[in-house]
Amino acid sequence: MPVAGSSLGDDLRSLGFDVRTAADAAGVTEELAAVPAHERVALVDPRFVGHVHALRLALTDPRFPAAATRGALTVQPEARTALTRALAAAAYPGETAPVGAAGGPERAAVPGADARDGDAGPVGGDAGPSGGAVASGAGHRPGATVRAPGAVHASGEYAGSPSRTRPSGAATALDPSGATALDSSGTAAALDPAGTAAADGSAPAPGAHPSGATAAPGATAAPGAAAPGTTGAHSWADDIAARLDAEGVPVHRPELGVLVAAVPADARERATAADAVAAVDDERVRLRAAVKSRDGFFTTFCISPYSRYIARWCARRGLTPNQVTTASLLTALIAAACAATGTRPGFVSAGVLLIASFVLDCTDGQLARYSLQYSTLGAWLDATFDRAKEYAYYAGLALGAARAGGGDDVWALALGAMVLQTCRHVVDFAFNEANHDATGNTSPTAALSGRLDSVGWTVWARRMIVLPIGERWAMIAVLTAFTTPRITFYALLVGCALAACYTTAGRVLRSLTRRAERTDRAVRALAELTDSGPLAEAVAKAAARGAGSYLAPLSAVLGAAAVLAGTAAGGFGSWLPVGCAVLYAVLAGVAVAAPLKGPLDWLVPPLFRAAEYGTILILAARSEVNGALPAAFGLVAAVAYHHYDTVYRIRGGTGAPPRRLVRAIGGHEGRTVVVTAAAALLHDQNQGFTIALTALAAALALAVLIESIRFWVSSGAPAVHDETGEPA
Repeated sequence: MPVAGSSLGDDLRSLGFDVRTAADAAGVTEELAAVPAHERVALVDPRFVGHVHALRLALTDPRFPAAATRGALTVQPEARTALTRALAAAAYPGETAPVGAAGGPERAAVPGADARDGDAGPVGGDAGPSGGAVASGAGHRPGATVRAPGAVHASGEYAGSPSRTRPSGAATALDPSGATALDSSGTAAALDPAGTAAADGSAPAPGAHPSGATAAPGATAAPGAAAPGTTGAHSWADDIAARLDAEGVPVHRPELGVLVAAVPADARERATAADAVAAVDDERVRLRAAVKSRDGFFTTFCISPYSRYIARWCARRGLTPNQVTTASLLTALIAAACAATGTRPGFVSAGVLLIASFVLDCTDGQLARYSLQYSTLGAWLDATFDRAKEYAYYAGLALGAARAGGGDDVWALALGAMVLQTCRHVVDFAFNEANHDATGNTSPTAALSGRLDSVGWTVWARRMIVLPIGERWAMIAVLTAFTTPRITFYALLVGCALAACYTTAGRVLRSLTRRAERTDRAVRALAELTDSGPLAEAVAKAAARGAGSYLAPLSAVLGAAAVLAGTAAGGFGSWLPVGCAVLYAVLAGVAVAAPLKGPLDWLVPPLFRAAEYGTILILAARSEVNGALPAAFGLVAAVAYHHYDTVYRIRGGTGAPPRRLVRAIGGHEGRTVVVTAAAALLHDQNQGFTIALTALAAALALAVLIESIRFWVSSGAPAVHDETGEPA
């Protein structure tokens, strides 16, 4: 059992663990065999002294296949096989483990699945801490196993990928520390804190295992913040973590900062560790850590100082991040409805409610970090709801402008703002996917950026220049309340355009000066982000070529310029845009005819987005057909949803939507050809073009939403990280 006076058992139970005990490595493997294969397990040294939040970080985070801190280890179902091997090796060092020693056969796991905060997207799941803990036994003996029923996973892969599990339900912990051992004379001898005690009370040799074997060569203790003035005892749980590392299972070791996680060697060190624990308020640390490390100026100084306390209030009442995300969406939709009234009180109310929605938007991510409730579903909800909120508000402003005195028509501005903001996000996504895991990733421009980040005022200036969601929504809210929708959209378009030029120029310079090798994963992600349909695929097969340094972005630029210029020049009803759209489809196929490995190939997806969305905008604006612009707004919104859905599937490591769906909705080039053809064929029919756009938007939205909801609700996806470093 834990050392007399220790709160370890209560701490584990407070985290949702049902603690049990086991006497030695063999006992742990037996208990482990009784834990269903689809559940998480953990080991905890009974001598552990530290903050509850240190245990929470190590044992309840669903994002990693394995995690450890000093004296504590947890593994997800996909790493269970490696854990049983490590336990068998520890129980029978230097020998061949007998059949069944490592526990029963691993059962097949069932598929299961929030980077959250503001614009960064993602994340907060509905599940509570999952995990069960195995507390290691006295000395080097294994400890309690903790399990979390219901944690499920979609894949057995764990190397280099986030966990495929999600927390679910209470956990069961097996604590092997409390057992007593019998010496050869049959009298009971307590297991001392440093290992198995001999009958005469003498201690085993330093560093020895209970079995008499030394630790595995190269094994290192799991890092953790030890109490000042302590050296710590050898812990069997740390050896198991080292063995998992050797097995190729990446063991996440959370940064504890000032939090204490120690395994004291004697009473003096234990007292020192206890004093260190008492000196640090882990609840204060937990609140501070709930705030995202990189965020915009407005969010950091005007929202987070109080939204973190709202997050704690929500956690203590059992609210989940997804519930807070939904509340944020509803608040923003009410704000859009207020803006649609076209009255000054309605505009003022809309501005206030938009800020309230953003406070909740920050709260959901802080709640996810405060309670470690991460999931890809939560990340997807947070990201897509952010877009739904912002774009619904644009529509509300456009409706309000039309209903206000003078009947101002700003639908073209609203659609332009949505197109510009979506293209900005695609630039962010494509650049990050292309370069986040590149090898040899060096650039003088990146080095200059790093130096600027070391100067306080430049950090905040650069974060504000990119107009992240906090600054953007604050600007929209204030301008809505005190000016007109037209002025609001003008300011938004100018601000977003300047931000887009700044960020894109910087990334182009980085790419041109970077000496890096793009990985196959990045190439695949860029290919999926292009959203190429049957026409581009056919051209790509016919024009197969070797990878060229700049041919792909050059082809994309020429194709986008051709269709946008042709549509603008030809006007509504002309067949010139149709011909330019066909040329665009051909050049799009040439762009993707080879793997996107060039330094600027990440520009291809945003160029395709600009071409498709821009063509729809120009045709609707030039048509002067009643209702064409609102219908075009709906069509672009449906297509943008598909593209955001693709992004967050890729971020979650689950791949893009199925190719059958991409082909069925035509791909970007197919949709562009269809819209230009509809404009040419229906230009002389009253409302014909509007009806065509509305029907196309409805069909696309139905197809994409059905597949998207089916995937995110029913499929297994990994919990993901939410610290992207990009306050988009």
